[in-house]
Amino acid sequence: MATEAPLLASQIVVQVCLFLFAAIGMFGGAVQFFLGQPDTTPRLDNVHRFMAGIYFSTGVICMWTALTIRQQGTLVYILAFGVLLAGIGRIVSIAKVGLPKPAAVWLGYLIPELVLPIVILVAHRSPA
Repeated sequence: MATEAPLLASQIVVQVCLFLFAAIGMFGGAVQFFLGQPDTTPRLDNVHRFMAGIYFSTGVICMWTALTIRQQGTLVYILAFGVLLAGIGRIVSIAKVGLPKPAAVWLGYLIPELVLPIVILVAHRSPA
């Protein structure tokens, strides 16, 4: 019976980033799905919970991609691009309405959303 070769260092880096995205998406999506958007209109709460479902399901996709990293190609880039766009969305929000409080928490979300997609891009392109 043949055993698979160990993962390359670059695959492990991508895998760890994807597991982080999965944990954030699944936890954040579940919390936001449960909490909704209180103190708002039914329309905004509806959109908020819909997006929470998208957020959660993207976490599931990231988990599956990390677990099957040996077979993945373009999907890794698409997921990294999606996270980068999410970070850009946060920047637009901050520019339009300001930084939510506590600022450290929201910057703690933003910085990985801008940095980790670049890490994934570099690592996934790397031959080793």
